[in-house]
Amino acid sequence: MVERLVKSPAVASALATPFPMALPSLKQHVRVLEDAGTGTSEKHGGVHTVSLKPGGLDVLQLRLGDHRIPAKRQADRLGIHLVRTAPKED
Repeated sequence: MVERLVKSPAVASALATPFPMALPSLKQHVRVLEDAGTGTSEKHGGVHTVSLKPGGLDVLQLRLGDHRIPAKRQADRLGIHLVRTAPKED
């Protein structure tokens, strides 16, 4: 859903089409985006339009970056351990 919204805003019914979910379920997903500060929805008449907030994913990128460094260190330590403990070929 986010991948689709990166391209442009979408009408909620069209956004739900590729997914096996009813419109109320889609609205729950949109609410998660809104609560996270990454998405918005507007209603004009009977049409709900969903979009991403400009810069809204920047916070997510920063949070992921905070986790990436410790994960990279763990992967590096695992790699060193595997090299040290690998059976020696004669």
